[in-house]
Amino acid sequence: MRLPGILLLVLLVGGTPPARAQAHPERLRVPDGFAVTMLNDRVENARQMALGGDGTLYVGTQRAGRVYALPQLLGDAPRADVVVLAEDLDLPSGVAYRDGDLYVGAVSRVLRFPAVATHLQPNAPYQVVTDRLPAERHHGWKYLGFGPDGMLYVPVGAPCNLCLSEDPRFASLLRMDPASGATTVYASGIRNTVGFDWHPGTGNLWFTDNGRDLLGDDVPPEEVNEVTAPGQHFGYPFVHAGDIRDPELGATADPADYVPPRVKIQAHSAALGMKFYRGSAFPARYRGALFIAEHGSWNRSSKVGYQVSVVTFDAAGFPSYAPFVTGWLNDADGGRTETSWGRPNDVLVAPDGSLLISDDQAGAIYVVRYLGPGSSEDAAPPAVR
Repeated sequence: MRLPGILLLVLLVGGTPPARAQAHPERLRVPDGFAVTMLNDRVENARQMALGGDGTLYVGTQRAGRVYALPQLLGDAPRADVVVLAEDLDLPSGVAYRDGDLYVGAVSRVLRFPAVATHLQPNAPYQVVTDRLPAERHHGWKYLGFGPDGMLYVPVGAPCNLCLSEDPRFASLLRMDPASGATTVYASGIRNTVGFDWHPGTGNLWFTDNGRDLLGDDVPPEEVNEVTAPGQHFGYPFVHAGDIRDPELGATADPADYVPPRVKIQAHSAALGMKFYRGSAFPARYRGALFIAEHGSWNRSSKVGYQVSVVTFDAAGFPSYAPFVTGWLNDADGGRTETSWGRPNDVLVAPDGSLLISDDQAGAIYVVRYLGPGSSEDAAPPAVR
């Protein structure tokens, strides 16, 4: 069943958040040799993650309006507490860490928490880098990342399901000077990216993009795109997934005018946070692989997503897509039901080569480790709770 647009908007950016679900890490399934455990289940509405130099994990939220710190979670002396650095912010989902400072994207504003590790306390001091981004909350939540050029990359989603906007910053990815807050449009034609990273070999920026709604269960696919030069256009709202002309705005569009995706994912899977694997702890086939958090569908006749997937590449660079962590959808009598207990939102490669996953429905952070063939999660360290 599809929800009316106004109700969707309430569910996405307003209204009363649903009760936090009980996390069930024991239900998560990973390939042989891997183990997944829960590090913390008190991170309500956990979205993007960023890791500080001392092992402190910083986590943004959406509806909760908070920014969390999990002190030294991956350090030598992890603490069990979760610190609310800030609250009552406007959808502060995006976080990035650089040179001791934490950056937070909150719709129209980007905030900087200077020397954040020295202020792991409620109401931590912050500065406003800019307050001049578009204020539309529909697809207004952010995902932040520092590029190899030292600039901060900030997406601005389309303020609608499908529309043209006079402000060229909508449906784009911006390149921001973190000192002044000045921005330029780096790439356009991007409906809503909530995940990106730079390829460890080429240095090119890759990003996920969520396709438009209301065209059916399987159209258009979600996209994983590669930016090979600044100024490229990726099709929205005229062409979707490289070759699908939009029935409302794309009748005269030529798909050849736009950059096609590198990978297509099942429509409505809601591919969000993504990271290339730069570690060495996982088997060789995963070196340089792309891990993607699929948040899961809301408007499809049967649910899809609700998993972490992986894209591996052969010697020629050809991508191969597969599920990696599954189990967030509830099973009943051996069949999939229309309920879930969790929704993965972001992934992050830790310094030891393990993979962190945030879950905004269960308010949890999980870690996936490789222990060797035939191993089980019983051998993994206990959660910090």
